[in-house]
Amino acid sequence: MRKLYFLLPGTTRSFFCGGLFAELNTLNLAQQICKAEVVTYRQREENHPFIDDLLPQENLRDCIFVVSWGFDVPKQLKKLTHCHVVYHAHSSGYGFSVPPEVPILCVSRNTMGYWGMRSQNSLIYWLPNQLPTNVSNRQVERDIDILIQARKSSEYVVNQLIPELQKRFNVVVIDSFVDDLMVLFNRAKVYLYDSAEYWAQYRLTEGFGLPPMEALACGCQVFSSVNHALADYLDPGENCHKIAGYATGYDVKRIAAVLDNWQPNNLPESFFSPYRTDQLVPRLENILTELNQFFDYRQQHPSDIPSLTRQRLLYLFCKRIQNKLKK
Repeated sequence: MRKLYFLLPGTTRSFFCGGLFAELNTLNLAQQICKAEVVTYRQREENHPFIDDLLPQENLRDCIFVVSWGFDVPKQLKKLTHCHVVYHAHSSGYGFSVPPEVPILCVSRNTMGYWGMRSQNSLIYWLPNQLPTNVSNRQVERDIDILIQARKSSEYVVNQLIPELQKRFNVVVIDSFVDDLMVLFNRAKVYLYDSAEYWAQYRLTEGFGLPPMEALACGCQVFSSVNHALADYLDPGENCHKIAGYATGYDVKRIAAVLDNWQPNNLPESFFSPYRTDQLVPRLENILTELNQFFDYRQQHPSDIPSLTRQRLLYLFCKRIQNKLKK
């Protein structure tokens, strides 16, 4: 198999975010199958090659570049025109298009549906984010009634809901980076997550929504929005509760009812199995096998399937009207 180069702006603390950690987890999965390493493109790092130093090499046909960093992807695709490239798609809605010679790995079915319509000639695969084995219910005492992360939370949660909940419950608000969020998930009884407003401001989508899934795996009762990829696995009334339900008072009433009769969210391990290493590695191996076969073919043959460009859509519209007039 070809070697994989995962393009990241950097790996130091200034780049810490869910997308970076998800990409590094995918890198670790890939390293169980083939050679793979990080390549940085914004800052030089001692432990990783830099993209401008790597490109002059002559053996790039024997590798695949994995791009993923949202707003940087169009520039990277242009820079890597003569290389084998895969787009690892997290959030969607950035507005750019992906050419048919670039396969797309989607972290959610929501993202897969987006690219299935926007880049219908590209190879598209579903590869969800990894849920590590240490994300589980550790059966410890839960001294936090309600846990909330301020980042991505709506103004409603921060300004209306939290003040009301603080009158009755022990509420912990996280407003900075936490090295081990699983410790807090295991101390909390209820976890609140409301990201719909955050993503709407940027006209982007929730790519996967790992925190609510982590909270579920750690035994929390979850009150969450169900926008975008969250709808892949959240099922209000079954495994979670929908937050921002009509009125502040009604949210408080429902959260209080859960806390008054609190029981851990004991979802079966089968619910999390598709996101665990045991199932992700074989899935990724199958995908990489197909990608290597595709790039072998692409080196010898051009694409000949028309894309749904604006011009083609206009042509199809005119043709449809013409056919109606003939009838």
